Amino acid sequence: MTEIRVGVCGWGDHDLYPPKTPSKEKLALYARHFDVVEVDSSYHAIQPPERWERWVQETPSGFRFVVKAYREMTGHGRPQRAPERTREEVFDLFEASIRPVTVSGKLSMVLFQFPPWYDCTREHVRYIRWCRERYPTLPLAVEFRHRSWFSPRFQEKTLQFLKDHELIHVVCDEPQAGEGSVPIVPAVTHSELSLIRFHGRNREGWEASHRPDWREIRYAYRYSEEELREWLSYLHHLRERSKQLILLFNNNSQGDAANNAKQMIRLLAEKGWIEPSADPLPVFRQGTLF
Repeated sequence: MTEIRVGVCGWGDHDLYPPKTPSKEKLALYARHFDVVEVDSSYHAIQPPERWERWVQETPSGFRFVVKAYREMTGHGRPQRAPERTREEVFDLFEASIRPVTVSGKLSMVLFQFPPWYDCTREHVRYIRWCRERYPTLPLAVEFRHRSWFSPRFQEKTLQFLKDHELIHVVCDEPQAGEGSVPIVPAVTHSELSLIRFHGRNREGWEASHRPDWREIRYAYRYSEEELREWLSYLHHLRERSKQLILLFNNNSQGDAANNAKQMIRLLAEKGWIEPSADPLPVFRQGTLF
């Protein structure tokens, strides 16, 4: 039977913890709710290996990490205070950084999320091929955010390219807002793993990158149960073609991701695709149980 894991992006800012829970205690508590998490801090900075070792030790043996690739590795540019390094040096440092989670067996995949302006060009295809050559044994997932990769002209070529290089196609649910967004493409390009990321459907927030508060509104969206049920047909298709599905909810600008993830777990259990939770843990909001 296909294994399905459900989690959220990051663990620090969700309504999963009693009030005043120290940050250092949150990951262990998070792992009581979900069995997979996306690590976003690795996008902002290459984390010390000691930090990864601590995270590995704080989670159960069956827990898994989806690690977001460092921003310089996906064309987002170098932060102002980051030192000058060659591309090869950056990749070597990142690989050394995540070694504790790789060795532990808790690495699910490394997520290369490319920016909205990263379009389908020969240069960008060459770079993705280079990334695979640099990391020949790591499970790598690729998320495109420019629509050209899934245009009628390039969609089949894009999927075949990912398949040929054993790259995991990231299926996205997001607002349909022009070239800087992609449609739902429920395709499998890796026989072992599939990744689905739920960004919400807040089109107005998606297009608000010019606003100073864009981070607070971009992913502000709560999926209805009807919208989540629509995904069951996609998931049925994907689970027939992949050994493991990972579902990550990123719609947390207003604290909706954890609740939607738990709703999805319930729907999957109703289908018999996962084991039902024997003792669902509470979710908190502003210190109040709801």
